[in-house]
Amino acid sequence: MLYDLIRKPGEYEGWFERYSSGLIFRLGFGKVMKTNNDPLLKRLLTELHHVERVASPGQYLVDTFPVLMYLPDWLAPFKRELKGLHTEELNIMRGLLYDVKREMEAGKAPECWERTFVEGMGEYGLTEDQGAYVVGTLFEAGAGTTAAAMMSWVLGMVHHPEEMKKLQQEIDQVVDGGRLPEFEDIPRLPRVRAVAKEILRWRPVSAGGIPHFSTQDHVYDGMYIPAGTNIHPNQWAIHRDPALYPDPEAFKPERWLEPSWPTYKEPLTQYPNVTNYSAFGFGRRICPGMHIAERSLYIQIARIAWACDISKKKDMNGKEIDVPLYDYCDGFNVQPNFFHFNLKVRSNKHWKVVEEAYQREMEDDPLKSQWDDLPATNA
Repeated sequence: MLYDLIRKPGEYEGWFERYSSGLIFRLGFGKVMKTNNDPLLKRLLTELHHVERVASPGQYLVDTFPVLMYLPDWLAPFKRELKGLHTEELNIMRGLLYDVKREMEAGKAPECWERTFVEGMGEYGLTEDQGAYVVGTLFEAGAGTTAAAMMSWVLGMVHHPEEMKKLQQEIDQVVDGGRLPEFEDIPRLPRVRAVAKEILRWRPVSAGGIPHFSTQDHVYDGMYIPAGTNIHPNQWAIHRDPALYPDPEAFKPERWLEPSWPTYKEPLTQYPNVTNYSAFGFGRRICPGMHIAERSLYIQIARIAWACDISKKKDMNGKEIDVPLYDYCDGFNVQPNFFHFNLKVRSNKHWKVVEEAYQREMEDDPLKSQWDDLPATNA
């Protein structure tokens, strides 16, 4: 991701999506996603964007008037559309499951979530389709969300170059110029963690919250909530509660780092972190992949800040091109619409480290030899 981002920063959306998609793809199915033009990646991301669109509250009139569910298909275009999307989604997930099963039979399937399901299917009490959906929806949940958060981080750095400088100062004190930041450095990089947490507060990916369903009658703060109510925890509003987050519209990583702020917590080798943070939901439906997302955000932010400078682009007259502070897509999960910015490597020394690390990864890829002679995916 870092290597390609430096070479072609204008394609930042694709690099962030390939990173998060590729990571979950390897964990879920044991496969390597090598390029942004991978046909399966395109198919998966297209389906993912459909899911994010149709899951948005109020996307369909039936969300408001459930009685429309009783209409026959020929009178309900939403039913025909959603059945078609479901068929496509199920075909993709079945194909990925069947691929792993064939690879297991050939003795060439690496450890992955799909293999774990197949090996223990009798214990889980799930059908093949249900198991395929469990792993497949983990991919859908993880592929776009981390990428969206990273796009918001770039937006934040474009508008707050002083925060980028503070990040670089901290990282430079911990990591010398001869190597990339590693996971082992993260406890000594509280500002990296603070910036990640502040991005999720400032621009939450699931701004409207994931709906919950009340299972029994309840009274909360004098308000009666009957059983069967859809409840949306409004993350945008929660993250702008001025009692907990003074000056809530401002991007302030210091709120996690300085004792004068109500969100400060010690020790700074452990805090701030995003474990169980409200950005990942609540209760039984809290995001099961939050630890993967957390580590992904930390390492990406640390490495990009270590290697790169980010700033606004300038026009032919040397005037900075304005970047909208909030121009986001619609949907269940949101991300900033494409914007222009400058990204350049900090020095030739930094580029050499990145380039050498990239070449080593290409040579040492543990799955490289295992997948060269496997049949193409049927997903």
